[in-house]
Amino acid sequence: MLSLALRTLRFRMGGFVAAFIAMFFGSAVIMACGGLMVTGVRNAVPPQRLAAAPLVVTGSQQYGSFRLAERVRLDEADVDAIASVPGVAKAVPDVSFPATVVRDGRPVTEPGDNGIKSERRSFGHGWQSAQLTPYRLTSGSRPAGAGQVVLDAALARKAGVSVGDRLEVVVGGRPQQFQLSGIAQQSGGRTAGRPALFFSDAQAQSLAGHPGSVDAVGVLPQQGADLGAVSARIRQALGDQATVTLSGDDRGLAEFPQAANTKQTLITLSAIFGGWAIMVAMFGASSTLGLTVAQRHREMALMKAIGTTPRQLRGMILGETLVISVIASMLGTLPGAALSELLFGKLVDAGMVSGAVEFRLGWIPAVVAVGASLLAAVGAAYITARKVVRTRATEAMAAGATEGPWLTRTRAILSVIFLVGGVSMAVMTMTMMTGDLTASTAGPACIMWAIGLALLAPGFTRGMVVFLKSPLQAVSGLSGRLAVLNAQAHAVRMAATITPIILLTGIATGTLYMQQIEDASNHDAHTGILRADVVLTSSIGGLDAELLNRVRQVPGVAAASDYVAGTGFVQSPQDPGQTGDGWPLQGVSSPENLSIRVMSGSLAGLSGDTVALPVERAQALGRGVGDAITLRLGDGRPATVKVVATYRTSGESTALLLPARLLAAHTTDGAAEQILVRRADGADSAQVTADLTALTKNRPGVQVSGSGVLTAERTAGQQQLATINYLVVGMIVGYTAISVVNTLIAATGRRRREFGLQRLTGFTRRQVMTMMGLESLLTAIIGIVLGSVASTVTLFPYSVAKLGQVVPAVPLWIYFAIVAAALVVTVTATLLPTWRATRFRPVEAATAAA
Repeated sequence: MLSLALRTLRFRMGGFVAAFIAMFFGSAVIMACGGLMVTGVRNAVPPQRLAAAPLVVTGSQQYGSFRLAERVRLDEADVDAIASVPGVAKAVPDVSFPATVVRDGRPVTEPGDNGIKSERRSFGHGWQSAQLTPYRLTSGSRPAGAGQVVLDAALARKAGVSVGDRLEVVVGGRPQQFQLSGIAQQSGGRTAGRPALFFSDAQAQSLAGHPGSVDAVGVLPQQGADLGAVSARIRQALGDQATVTLSGDDRGLAEFPQAANTKQTLITLSAIFGGWAIMVAMFGASSTLGLTVAQRHREMALMKAIGTTPRQLRGMILGETLVISVIASMLGTLPGAALSELLFGKLVDAGMVSGAVEFRLGWIPAVVAVGASLLAAVGAAYITARKVVRTRATEAMAAGATEGPWLTRTRAILSVIFLVGGVSMAVMTMTMMTGDLTASTAGPACIMWAIGLALLAPGFTRGMVVFLKSPLQAVSGLSGRLAVLNAQAHAVRMAATITPIILLTGIATGTLYMQQIEDASNHDAHTGILRADVVLTSSIGGLDAELLNRVRQVPGVAAASDYVAGTGFVQSPQDPGQTGDGWPLQGVSSPENLSIRVMSGSLAGLSGDTVALPVERAQALGRGVGDAITLRLGDGRPATVKVVATYRTSGESTALLLPARLLAAHTTDGAAEQILVRRADGADSAQVTADLTALTKNRPGVQVSGSGVLTAERTAGQQQLATINYLVVGMIVGYTAISVVNTLIAATGRRRREFGLQRLTGFTRRQVMTMMGLESLLTAIIGIVLGSVASTVTLFPYSVAKLGQVVPAVPLWIYFAIVAAALVVTVTATLLPTWRATRFRPVEAATAAA
């Protein structure tokens, strides 16, 4: 039977192509998300500058269930403890700090784009750690003391310097003069990792600004030592300290600690979008396959009438489906792999993912993509085949002209499951989810309701056709009447074409407005905290206190403050509202640069070990002015701080305010990267900006900008996430749009015989085209209405969770654009195949195979 089906395939090419396209693109979308998932799970960060150390010991970036945002350092005494472990030949400490070579007043290395720190930014180290790459001197000598530096060969060439030259290096925001004592090259001629500068070990410790601590310890084991055993002994020697011993590709995490966040980012994104993609792709593919098989009822009836057994029919349908599915889904993994790598690159470019992480695909995403596609295809084919083989031949012959009951037990059960599941997720969105996790339930709620409504589409179609038939017939005459009769007689067939429109409208509306709500929420959260007319920003490693003092002396400057941003956790007392993301921390040195309403206490006392809390946070903690709380700052160090004030803002900020110096000491760079400047009343704006620009002329990497850069900096991460959201959602919506076109072309192309019979009874080609245009309009309207209903299950709960209001103030043009796109796609995908099908003579079309 399968061989017969394949030999007659050319007579059913339209249905074959439709099913093939659905499976192909569905597999590609699933593969793309699967590649991101595998990359996130593996989170491979190969070492670069520490490649010669088989083991690397560094501070753990994990604090309980929380991920720390800043580098966690080790005590200097740990180096001797590690060196004394049996099996360790040498323990080499490493410190890293931003150090930028300046030539002609400009940084030699690029600081990064869009405010995102580049992993190609140059860093300084102690000379002792050069052996961890290893580097070897190609000219000159090692740095012997203060005022000397060694550059790697690539950086020296870019700076245009040679041994003995004087050069300017910016460290901690301060330009300093050094003599180039030597040039080093990575062994084997390799050039990998970030540009490196090497100072004497004592000077490196001083410049790093973290006395008594090191960033990591490279372990060189004795020859023949078992790395696993040595690693275990190191953990035992360090006792209960929060340290990790890294090996293999994990060693790169010691160089790029921020890369550890890539794992959670990629897994979260791929899980959310991958789940959406699998549901949409499986449902879209099964819908298309179900339609193509259902259109062959007449063919199946004839085969049953000549003696074909139910088993043979079932085998033929499943065999055909399996052949198409295997070929299409396996081919779909090829562009899916390329798309996955493209998405990963976009994430890196946007700063959402560390460039130090290697993209890893593997075979698992391909298996999942092919498996999900096959499951959807075979499931749809089995259900349809079961219905076909249980129908008697005479009933099946009539099935092409009439339709029986559409609400089967299976359809009813599945629709209830999806609708109830969508409601449950909507409730969870409003009552249980916080932070980024809110989207993980809000998005699937829309998709589940879209699928649930699509399963009930035949019933909705009949009801809405009754509502729309009078106005339609009134404006279109006979063609409109025939379009209405077709819709009433073939509600199930029409529902199959409505299904992808529901998905398209629901997903596009729900997810695009989710991002609008997210943007509004982020804007509210950052409104009114800081007050600045001009902002000084360093892109190469911080601003020093001397510059702040000079800024305050500029005529027309009323107030100036360091600004430091970070993330931390409340350790004590217990914080019931705290999530795994912690709380944003904002550090300032001048309360006059804050635009908040103090409810109790005074911001004048915000210095030393103090904190100002939002009123809601203070109430949740049960603390007031004069009380103490214990924080875990970004590097994991505890800080007991005294509450000096509580405040409210015009937005919904949850930030804890700290002195800038306190917060900066617990960041990776150890310095403020922005200075906020507020002009005096009546001061000339252009003159103040010009004076500040002149002041920073000899400060490489320092930029003078308006206050808009401050908002952009604070919301940069969310905007980057929005870009990725739009990209992935666009990919899913694009697949859904392909499904719309695919299904409509398949459904319309199979009606060639029907069009021929209509024209033989006196219909003109124009009337047939008008009828199909009206049918497509009905299809689009019903799909758009049901899709819009599905989107509300995402839109309103997400607005309640993020903005505290049921109806968000979002632009209506987005919805109108989605509706217009759905209308254009539906009408075009219907009229083009209709035009093609009516090109033939009516007699030829009427006798064509159904």
